[in-house]
Amino acid sequence: MKKSTLPLLLGVFLMSGCSLIEKKEPVSVELHHVAPVESVEAKQGIGAREVSIIDPRDNSVIEVLNMADYQTEEELQAKATQLASDLAASIDRPMKPAKLSTTGELQPGQSRMILIEDELVTRLLDDSIFTKQVILPIEETNPNVTQEQVEGISEVALGSFTTYFNASVEGRTFNIKKSADAINDIVLGPGDQFSFNTVVGNASKDNGYALSTVIVNKEFVPGYGGGVCQTSSTLYNAVVKAGLEIVQIHHHSKPVGYVPLGHDATVAYPYLDFKFANNRPYPVVLKSYVKGGSLQVEVRSAANYVSN
Repeated sequence: MKKSTLPLLLGVFLMSGCSLIEKKEPVSVELHHVAPVESVEAKQGIGAREVSIIDPRDNSVIEVLNMADYQTEEELQAKATQLASDLAASIDRPMKPAKLSTTGELQPGQSRMILIEDELVTRLLDDSIFTKQVILPIEETNPNVTQEQVEGISEVALGSFTTYFNASVEGRTFNIKKSADAINDIVLGPGDQFSFNTVVGNASKDNGYALSTVIVNKEFVPGYGGGVCQTSSTLYNAVVKAGLEIVQIHHHSKPVGYVPLGHDATVAYPYLDFKFANNRPYPVVLKSYVKGGSLQVEVRSAANYVSN
């Protein structure tokens, strides 16, 4: 029975046109060219993302960088470095210290503002895809002194220095008095910095300074503000005697007659400045006195601070 069944089944398959072996037709495949990864990245730049730069002082967007505009890390770094420098020029400002009024009340100064440029560049070069905003790293330092701390602040002289001038030379005498008045009663708390150019300003005609003799390119020539460097030099020597920290100092290109060689502090707004910091753990006050043909500058503080 089984032997007769197999030939019968084969006959049925053959009659129906079926085959036990399936023949497949060849398949035509169209191949597409795929661009190398490198060329795609070159077209897209460093990364298709936008970064908003935020000023934390008012939460405003000051600039938006499209990272796809920069083909290499070097291009982005150059842009970030230049941007940080440009922003620092508009943000950075020195501290304007507090000052005592004629009645002994403390007049608040102005905070020191610094953009930390290296930190900003680092943040801009961060390639995290989640970084959509970069906050400007701004460091602000307020004058470190209060009204209570200035009680009796003029009691003890920490350092004093006197220079002399010809009081009959009206322009120079006027400039010395004007600049000496500007630094008088300036108060520096612990760690506070003093900038002569910030406190005194530009010794120009527009700021009320008189025509006198100044040193330009190693020559004595007529110019506005002559005599101001005698004030800065007298202050410098008083600060040195008081043991405060010198931050920035420049010397004249020619010897001057009012201080020994190398003991002067030339200023030329805004390029050359004289800066120092109060490295004492207590506040100090600057006092200036112009009498006849002499200028005296002192650094003073309260007796209870000095004795402790």
